[in-house]
Amino acid sequence: MDKKIATIQDVAAEAGVSTATVSRTLSKPSVVAEATREAVLAAVERTGYRINATASNLRRQRTGSVIALVPNLANPFFSQILAGINSVLHPVGYGLLVADTQAGPNLDDRLSGYLQSGMADGLILFDGTLPVEPLTTPGRPPVILACEWMDDDLPSVRTENARGASLAVTHLLEMGHRHIGHITGPKGNVLSQTRLSGYVETLSLHQHEQRDDWIFDGDFSMDSGAAAAQKWLQLKDRPTALFCASDEMAIGFMGAVQHQGIRVPEDVSLVGFDNIEVVGHLSPALTTIRQRRTQIGEQAARLLLDMIEAGTLTGVSEIIEVELICRDSVARIPT
Repeated sequence: MDKKIATIQDVAAEAGVSTATVSRTLSKPSVVAEATREAVLAAVERTGYRINATASNLRRQRTGSVIALVPNLANPFFSQILAGINSVLHPVGYGLLVADTQAGPNLDDRLSGYLQSGMADGLILFDGTLPVEPLTTPGRPPVILACEWMDDDLPSVRTENARGASLAVTHLLEMGHRHIGHITGPKGNVLSQTRLSGYVETLSLHQHEQRDDWIFDGDFSMDSGAAAAQKWLQLKDRPTALFCASDEMAIGFMGAVQHQGIRVPEDVSLVGFDNIEVVGHLSPALTTIRQRRTQIGEQAARLLLDMIEAGTLTGVSEIIEVELICRDSVARIPT
């Protein structure tokens, strides 16, 4: 016997709500109370209800797709954010397409193609260095930035980058460190600049020394962290602790100095930024600033869906709080 196909009425009965509430939850989840949204989505799962996305998109003249443009797909930082985006898009019938902005030539042309080809109903950008001109083209779909930001005209969801840097440096100061260095992200990147500013301002606030030779260039990669370690090793007067603008750079630094017989945290303490999955499994486990990456993705997707539904190119921006995660990579220095 054929299994009965679940209807929207079945979902409503299972969740204990009206069919209008089910429809509203699936088309515009951000306007529904969290408890109601969770009840409806759980009912969808239990009943096996499937949205007829093709018919719905034809009626609304939409593609049913959202494109996420990521600057480096190999970077594990983005995985949780993309999962968060998909967890919001999938239940309401949207597909997620992912493209790497660093892959291939002619980025301006490719970006214009994404914006003007009708490939997607909206875009989520992870790269704040993309050219602005295509993003202001009339007739483009809604765009929101995740993690990075450009200006007030484009909405974004990001974390407290300056406060995260301040939490990291303050923790090192509280642990007795007075000689604190910093490994930066890539030059010109808004995250790099904001985290560097947080580092400098916190040292200044506590009237502690900030030296140019204790600031090491990086690009968020493990290789750049290892390169910073080589420069640190060459210094006669080394900082006893480093705030790294990304976990990957902290990992690269840690591995490079450990290969030279330097102990972490006994000889140098480290704090990272991001809380990617691997850092809790290092030896020592890395103290870091946690970005709520799943929440960033979820909220970016919800805000983008609101813009798509409203037919607007403008939207609100949100800043999500960060958290210091203390592990084993920071030693206390007697004062």
